[in-house]
Order: sequence, then C-alpha cells, then structure tokens
Amino acid sequence: MSAEFLSLETIQAIAQHYGYWAVFGGILLENLGIPLPGETVTLVGGFLAGSGQLNYWFVLSSAILGAVIGGTCGYWIGRYAGWTFMLKLGKLLRIPETKLEEIKAQFTENAGKAVFFGRFIALLRVFSGLLAGIAQMPFGQFFLYNLVGAIAWASVMVTLAFFVGRVIALEQLIAWVGQFTLVAFGLVISWLFIPPWLEARKTNKELKSGE
Repeated sequence: MSAEFLSLETIQAIAQHYGYWAVFGGILLENLGIPLPGETVTLVGGFLAGSGQLNYWFVLSSAILGAVIGGTCGYWIGRYAGWTFMLKLGKLLRIPETKLEEIKAQFTENAGKAVFFGRFIALLRVFSGLLAGIAQMPFGQFFLYNLVGAIAWASVMVTLAFFVGRVIALEQLIAWVGQFTLVAFGLVISWLFIPPWLEARKTNKELKSGE
C-alpha cells in the first residue's frame, strides 16, 4: 500500500510518537483490508531505527507480529464469510459463479506461494489471507507460509530502510519499493488471467474449426 491517504510527514510523525505500536498497528490493520499504508509505516520504522530513534529488533518484531496476526485474522474472516461475500460481489459485478470458481481453484493450486510471495506484492499482501480462507487452505499450512512470509517480508523492508535509508532519501526509497510492488502485482495478475484467456481463445478456435 502506498501513502495516498496519509502524507509521508504524517506517517513519520505517527511513527515517531507511537513507535513500535505504529508499526504493529499499521501492518495489522492493512492486512485486515483497511486502506492504511502498512508497508510505508514499516519502512519508516526501519528508517527511524537506522537513525537511532528506534531499536531495529523491536521494529522488526513489531512488523512480523502485526503481519502474522493481521494475516491470520484475514484467513478466518475469509474461511467463514469470504465465499458468500465473493458470490454477492460477483452478482453485483456480473461475474459468473463459474469464473469465481476458476479463480478460487487457481489460487488453491498455488495457495502456499500466493501467501508467501503475496507479502511482497501490493494488494495481495492485504487479500492473500482472506483468499486462503476462502480457498479452505488448511490452517496449519497457511500459518506456516504466513509466518515465514511475514518474517521474510519484514526482514527485507526493515533492513532495507535501516541501511539504505542512511544513503538515500526516505521518499526515494518508498517510491522504489512502491514501483516494485506495482510491477509485481501486474505480473501476478497476468499470471492469473492471461492463461485462462488464452485457453478460452484456443477452445473457441477449435470449436470454430470443427464446425
């Protein structure tokens, strides 16, 4: 998530005032689907640790804990209410239930990878737990991938800001990370939707040629 709703100056002020709670709460609420810039808050926390205002290990632990708890809450919401919501949303957007079933099946086949790598991708970080619950991914499996993904993601973000923030402007670092996550999101969307589209085209051509 980027910082459209809050300026970087505001985020820095919140992080400086609330410290580790800001990092924990920011990423936890983002994982619950609330449009807060959890990634930016985490980067700011790492930057403040690099400047000596916060402790690196406490920032890292706060980010990991917020990500794990937020992802787990999202999972249980998805498991008990997500599919019903998806069906209602599909009707509203005129998306056939069969298409929703296909997307669900596609996610189920790659659930572990989606939960782990989704940590590094804009929007998927917010919805991967929810989608895992909808797909009825076994909780033990989800928890393992969610925990490992949270540790990997938080370690990269906090360490990156801790060291790189000393040599380049924080604004530039956040912009680079945001660009990377958007590109990654585009690649994942392509991976999800282009193969079914190509398969549908192939099927249509075969049907036409057989007429």
